[in-house]
Amino acid sequence: MIEEVRFNLDGLVPVIAQDAHDGTILMLAWANKEALEETLRTGFGTYFSRSRQKLWRKGEESGNFLHVVSIKADCDNDTLLIQVNPVGPVCHTGTDTCWGEKNEEPVMFLKALQDFIDKRHEEMPEGSYTTSLFESGINKIAQKVGEEAVETVIEATNGTNERLIYEGADLIYHMIVLLTSKGYRIEDLARELQERHSSTWKKH
Repeated sequence: MIEEVRFNLDGLVPVIAQDAHDGTILMLAWANKEALEETLRTGFGTYFSRSRQKLWRKGEESGNFLHVVSIKADCDNDTLLIQVNPVGPVCHTGTDTCWGEKNEEPVMFLKALQDFIDKRHEEMPEGSYTTSLFESGINKIAQKVGEEAVETVIEATNGTNERLIYEGADLIYHMIVLLTSKGYRIEDLARELQERHSSTWKKH
C-alpha cells in the first residue's frame, strides 16, 4: 500500500482523519513513509510534524488517540483518508474536530459507554455494579438481559413512555455487558444491522 503512495518533494503526503462511525472529518495532518509504517504497525494514527521535524502519535500527550480502522488513497494516490475511532477530542484546543465542531450525536454515547464497560471488564474495580455483573458469570448476565427485556415490553404495552425509555436504557446497558463478556462490542451489532440493510444480504 505504502509503495503506491505519491509523496510530495518533501517526502510527505496529506492525511485526512475521518470518524469511522459517522463520517465527520476530524483533522488534517502530514505523514512520511516512516509515519505510515508506524500507523500500520501500531494501529494508531501517527504523523510527521513539519515544525518539529519528527514523528508524533496523535494522543501521545493528551491520551486522545486515533484508533485506525482503514486507510484509503484517493484516485491520484497523493492524499490519504484514514478512518478512525477517536478517543476524546481530536483538536489540541479541546474541540471534537480541528474545525471547532462537535462530534457528539447522542447515539455515539453508546460507543463511549462500550469503552467504559470495556475498562470495567479489564480493571474490575471493587464496588462497581458492572464488576459484580461480570463476576456473576455469563448465565446471570444473560438472565439479567432477559429480565430487562421483559420489563421493557411491560412498559411498552401497559406502562408509560417515560418508563419505556428508562427500561429500554437498562436493556441496552445490560446487553452491552453481555456482549463484552462474550468478547464483542456494540459495534458488532451495528455492523450486523448494516449488513442486513444491504441489498445483497440474505437471511442466515
